[in-house]
Amino acid sequence: MTASRTRALRLPLAAIVCSVVLLSGCSDSGSSGSGSGDSGSSGRKKTSTTQAAQAAAPATTNDLQSDYQKVIKGVLPSVVQIQASSDLGSGVVYDDKGHIVTNAHVVGSEKTFKVTTANNENELTATLVYSYPEQDLAVIKLDKVPDGLRAATFGDTSRVQVGQIVLAMGSPLGLSSSVTQGIVSATGRTVSESSGEGESGATIANMVQTSAAINPGNSGGALVNLNSQVIGIPTLAAIDPSFGNSAAPGIGFAIPASMVKKVADQIIKDGKVTDSGRAALGITGRTVVDADFQAAGVAVVDVKSGGAADKAGIQPGDVITQLGDTGITTITSLSEALAAEKPGQKTSVTYTRGGTAKTVEVTLGEQ
Repeated sequence: MTASRTRALRLPLAAIVCSVVLLSGCSDSGSSGSGSGDSGSSGRKKTSTTQAAQAAAPATTNDLQSDYQKVIKGVLPSVVQIQASSDLGSGVVYDDKGHIVTNAHVVGSEKTFKVTTANNENELTATLVYSYPEQDLAVIKLDKVPDGLRAATFGDTSRVQVGQIVLAMGSPLGLSSSVTQGIVSATGRTVSESSGEGESGATIANMVQTSAAINPGNSGGALVNLNSQVIGIPTLAAIDPSFGNSAAPGIGFAIPASMVKKVADQIIKDGKVTDSGRAALGITGRTVVDADFQAAGVAVVDVKSGGAADKAGIQPGDVITQLGDTGITTITSLSEALAAEKPGQKTSVTYTRGGTAKTVEVTLGEQ
């Protein structure tokens, strides 16, 4: 699936309607009782039961509203607005040392940024620590840590379930400290970004799909559960090619917290990503088309010396058509197939060379 970065989208707010089942008693005005006293007592009991049930409805709604407000109060101070020279995005305070995690596409190629926190309108300055476009993540660091800076708590992605209520926090369209609501619509999605230049950007596996509105400026913010834990970094919104690549309402994607922590911890410790956990074939390729101008595979342009493809005998000019059981028609489909694999795993690669199809076993390398 291809999605576009949120800075180029307009999505309506998503909403959840919370239903409360009301218990109602049945009046029996036509029945005869043994006496007027019994009849009156029964009527009072029924009325009391009905009133109690009706009173339960606003209480339940108020409880949910109170949960929302508690989460917002607890997490929003950890969500910041990031201003680059031409782009605006969001970030999440990662620790008390001033490290902030965000999307790589928010920082772009820049090295310095202006940051505004939810509790302070004064602009702070920050410097890039490292950007990792392959996973669309980056870490920046405040030049001076203000008093009261609060780090967010990141949750366990493996415990995220479809149907969970979530809140998306960030600065959509420059409106700082904004919150939208929705649910977790799906987990384990593999999504390829659109680079905006006719080519695919990063391909990201295991993303959390949500119905919470994700608008331009939300990128790098926080997708939060009702336990006040960040379960993902909102990054992408789906596009609908049947409507001129316009935004598909209520379909957004967040990088899972587990990947965010894996990448951020390495960047903070080593200044770069040393263990991506992402499988690689070790080639540079491009999409090729058949006689009917339909995408038909990935032509190998270059092979990395000593890489997985090189060791398997794959050469420039070969056209890859299958990885394992997955058919390959475009460079995006190859990226998505690799995103589902792990470094060191063995798989098969089918390719054509001079019109002849060949299949070889490949031990995947690491990106």
